[in-house]
Amino acid sequence: MNLSVSGVWFWATPQWLFDSLNREFHFTLDPCSTDENAKCSRHYTLAENGLSQDWSEEVVFMNPPYGREITFWMEKAFLSGKQGATVVCLVPARTDTVWWHSYAIHGEIRFLKGRLKFGDATSSAPFPSAIVIFRPPGVEGKNIARAK
Repeated sequence: MNLSVSGVWFWATPQWLFDSLNREFHFTLDPCSTDENAKCSRHYTLAENGLSQDWSEEVVFMNPPYGREITFWMEKAFLSGKQGATVVCLVPARTDTVWWHSYAIHGEIRFLKGRLKFGDATSSAPFPSAIVIFRPPGVEGKNIARAK
């Protein structure tokens, strides 16, 4: 289900994609969700403000709001990785943006083939998507761009 809460759209992650990533990472937290579309039992809604919470001990699945506030979410994901979290981000592959070059480029990037259908949408997103992974210091990742 795709929901708008206080003018912020929450686009439900395709279940098949979450399930595939969850088999690999075993997520413990969904920090930017609604009660209706949360992918983890431990999750934060807009009211709980996931940006103000500590993620450092978590394995995080993050499908952030894709508007201007995505910069804040990507900064939080990047910094949380440095503080001990593993953060897996589902984001638009907007390689021409400041947030991409400030944060995403420092993670492991997996470009998704084709375009995703979010939630109950009848058509695909008008943009390509990528998975960006931030890992704790000393935890090796591939840190390369590859198609998935």
